[in-house]
Amino acid sequence: MTATRPLALVTGGSSGIGLELAKQFAQNGYDLVISGSSDKVRTSADELKALGVECFPHQADAATYEGVQGLWDFVVSLGRPLEAAALNVGIGQGGAFVDNDLEDDFKLIAINITGTVHMAKRVVKHMVDNGHGRILITSSISATQPTPYETVYGPSKAFGFSFAESLREELRDTGVTVTALLPGATDSDFHKNAGMSNSKIGESKKNDKTEVARQGFEALMNDVDHVVGGDEATKRKAIENRTTPEVVKAHNHAKNARLN
Repeated sequence: MTATRPLALVTGGSSGIGLELAKQFAQNGYDLVISGSSDKVRTSADELKALGVECFPHQADAATYEGVQGLWDFVVSLGRPLEAAALNVGIGQGGAFVDNDLEDDFKLIAINITGTVHMAKRVVKHMVDNGHGRILITSSISATQPTPYETVYGPSKAFGFSFAESLREELRDTGVTVTALLPGATDSDFHKNAGMSNSKIGESKKNDKTEVARQGFEALMNDVDHVVGGDEATKRKAIENRTTPEVVKAHNHAKNARLN
């Protein structure tokens, strides 16, 4: 019965874009595994179950090896093939690099880079052995530019984008696809949690998280290599970033990201 539905994993699926991605999967007939760092993952699972699918919540610390491995072990324990995985968990950090704590920099790298690679390793091996699967990696429009005052965050998302594109090519003939989602600033708690509420970016109008997730899901289902998530202005910015000099992009981002 429920096992006849395909199974999808959404990391960071208890809130923000992750929860909206999980809703997209649920609305399209997928059972779900979602992860989150707080008890909210359980209430979010109940919200997803109300859409008529099964949802298995797992609370874990994505900054640790044990947390990531524990989530994968939980997926394996269900005894079902994983048909899709949205590697979405990630955190931001505002402020000047010289002022931020090194431990916070390391935590961001552990979640956004190390944890993504760890979970991707497990997911890819599983899907390649099965001969099919879909992987979505949430990067950011920040991957297309320097990000002063988010000086570790932007490069971590540039890694995610390049990683997704590289992995996609490696897996070309395996039946496993890889898509990158590059959201612009989105109406979630991301900037608040990153300590950036008091910045021009934090105070600006944001993209709708439901629409961003819908665009990411459709790109994944249609085997598109990457999609910029957001409105037309966000998509134009990504195009302009291809030709704008790096020093100009850095200067403009600094004005928007510096705390007021």
